[in-house]
Amino acid sequence: MPENSGAERSYFTINEVAERLELSPSKVRRLIEEHSLGAVRIDGSLRVPTEFIQGNEPLPSLRGTLLVLLDAGFSDDEAMDWLFSVSEELGECPIDSLVDGRKSAVRRATQSLAF
Repeated sequence: MPENSGAERSYFTINEVAERLELSPSKVRRLIEEHSLGAVRIDGSLRVPTEFIQGNEPLPSLRGTLLVLLDAGFSDDEAMDWLFSVSEELGECPIDSLVDGRKSAVRRATQSLAF
């Protein structure tokens, strides 16, 4: 996502994620580096979409989905754009399908995306 995009979405700061997950901010950054969480830069600071946190843990299906997208040739920003754009195949944003537990449908939708 380009910087400053996604104003209609809600986000957690790194510190808010750290509090919610009972981790240090550096561990949250590591989760982002390992693709267990995704993040975007908004006004110069890293933010995690609220959909990526379920209760007190990262959305379980997120890491695998991000890795599939990266393996398909997507950059981190392109993967985030794809997750938050309506998919013709799914009829909604892939992140909404993941949150609703439809991981298999999302993974099927990623199969035709390889660059």
